[in-house]
Amino acid sequence: MEYVGVIGAGVMGTGVAQNLAETGHRVILIDLTDELLEKARGIIRRDLKTRALFRKSKEPFEPASAVMERITFTCDYERLSEATFVIENVVEKWKVKEEVYHHIDPICPKDCVFAANTSAISITQIGSATKRADRMAGIHFMNPVPLKPMVEVIRGYHTSEETLSRVRSLLTAMGKEGIVVNDMPGFVSNRVLMLTVNEAIFLVQDQVASAEDVDRIFKGCFGHKMGPLETADLIGLDTILFSLDVLYESYNDSKYRPSPLLKKMVSAGLHGRKSGRGFYNYEPSI
Repeated sequence: MEYVGVIGAGVMGTGVAQNLAETGHRVILIDLTDELLEKARGIIRRDLKTRALFRKSKEPFEPASAVMERITFTCDYERLSEATFVIENVVEKWKVKEEVYHHIDPICPKDCVFAANTSAISITQIGSATKRADRMAGIHFMNPVPLKPMVEVIRGYHTSEETLSRVRSLLTAMGKEGIVVNDMPGFVSNRVLMLTVNEAIFLVQDQVASAEDVDRIFKGCFGHKMGPLETADLIGLDTILFSLDVLYESYNDSKYRPSPLLKKMVSAGLHGRKSGRGFYNYEPSI
């Protein structure tokens, strides 16, 4: 892959851009403002400096400066005219995603593959916003992207085998394994995970147990590395709510109704790690 466009410089987009650049790809990272891009630049630079603490590989790392040189930070969508692959990571709201694809479809080369990094929205629906539904797939990366070896790959109704082959090749080059699943909102991981997280939030809301004790039970009894509420804070409570809203609307099933406590926390700006507070406090002590 010569150039990979990455749209959205939030938590997921920043991780995708870093992972791509570390594995030799040239990256065009796009967001709406220079401020957001500068923040992403700082996060990637920081994570490159600390990567040796978290990676299992003992192979020497390429200098951070060399990795950073492969990433172009820009607000200019026209730069995607060079892209052979685009990975979209914007917020889990259909209208926002639809507008992005309407904008990039005429800019990108005809053979450019689009991949939506979405946790719940139908890939077939996203493909319908383009004139290349056969070159549209889903790649559901896990957070933190550079450290997770496996992803869900979602086949939309029109996704071609050639497109899936190109997705697999890109993921292999990124050091990841992709498991291909068929397109239904939430796919596999989030149809299960969002229910688990939401029910854990109901447990706290109903005063059955504290957030800490809910997580301790899952870690101590089932051997999970993180409890469901720690996971929610890592993902972002706003993202959890958006995903549940999509699932609720898609299936018209009351089991996906978001917890009132979740709605209240999101309204209060308690979005988890990225905001400094969620079910746990991540703000530095004074």
